[in-house]
Amino acid sequence: MISLTTYSRRKFLEFLAASPAIAWAQQTTSAQRAAVIESAKDALSVKDFEEIAQHKLRPAHWGYLYTGVDDDRTFKGNIAAFQRIELRPRRLVDISNTDIRTELFGATFDAPIFLCPVSDQRMFHPDAEVGSARAARSRKTMQILATQTSIVLEEVAKARGTAPWYQFDMPLRWEDTEKMVKRAEDAGCPALVMTVDGFGGRNAETSERLAKTDTQNCLDCHVSNNGRLLPPPGSWPMTAGIEDYGRNTERPTWQQVDRLKKLTKIKLVLKGIETREDARLCRDHGVDGIVVSNHGGRATEDLRPTIESLPEVIDGAGGQMKIMIDGGFRRGTDVYKALALGASAVGIGRPYIYGLTAFGQEGVERVLDILRSELLMTMRQCGTPTLPRITRASIAVIPSRL
Repeated sequence: MISLTTYSRRKFLEFLAASPAIAWAQQTTSAQRAAVIESAKDALSVKDFEEIAQHKLRPAHWGYLYTGVDDDRTFKGNIAAFQRIELRPRRLVDISNTDIRTELFGATFDAPIFLCPVSDQRMFHPDAEVGSARAARSRKTMQILATQTSIVLEEVAKARGTAPWYQFDMPLRWEDTEKMVKRAEDAGCPALVMTVDGFGGRNAETSERLAKTDTQNCLDCHVSNNGRLLPPPGSWPMTAGIEDYGRNTERPTWQQVDRLKKLTKIKLVLKGIETREDARLCRDHGVDGIVVSNHGGRATEDLRPTIESLPEVIDGAGGQMKIMIDGGFRRGTDVYKALALGASAVGIGRPYIYGLTAFGQEGVERVLDILRSELLMTMRQCGTPTLPRITRASIAVIPSRL
């Protein structure tokens, strides 16, 4: 005989199975779901923009954006690692006034979320870096501009209303470094962000496989270099006249960091630091800030999610500099977890490019709005209405390297 409870449960499950909403979610493809989102405001999560971007971009450009290196395990691991960190909600705390404003090098931003450098944004949307800059301006968000930008620094600064931070890989010749730094100074950039994880080359295997399926010939404008696609030397508007830019695979060392510190008064941030030892060296060489990063899983298949590298980098830095992080952030809860572990701010790359691809400036703005809203809700649920109240006690880590 079937009990009333068992019978009721069975009928309830049958009801769910027959539900049009459940059936739609199970049977429709991501392309069909993406088609329902007609404007940026219709999107409910970063994932919504990801699906739109996938169906808008040609295979080569999607491959460049979405994949990592080797088997893409580090890229995927960045995202998966957040599932090993739990939140510890606290109740009956006064959460009537929440504040997520943050300060970086004397400037105040509306949230501890910033736009990471992403190269060649014109491949994703005609507005390119200018669209991202306008979104950063409207949402009072910090932006780092890549040297491999589609649009020159000065135009991006004009669109943003103030100069962004400027990212660069050190050229082969020191005189070219001096030119790049002088241009950043003249534009009013408050910080230089030197990427240090790309000098050894990378094996962008999945990206190249997707490029081969593209009906357009990528080799018309790209050349292959150690398993990755690059535009011809000097073809980016910010690297005109620097023939060796992007080909420097060995030269930069800590001695060049020292020379940079002597060359300019602009704040110097190193992006791509993942270990305690290198964080200590950053401190010893007077670096002003660190971005804990594995290039979104696009540098080395090291299988080290950045959120798991963060604690040892903070330990090595010794509390003497700003520690930021990027890699795998898709939810406001992810941002919260990084703040709880001690990060000053969190960078997003792919998420805002998904938004840019889908709806231009409005898409980037909506991505920022979603992440901020999720962060605020998480802060209220965890009883931490201000950023200083988010501490290690706000999370519980499932046993791992953390």
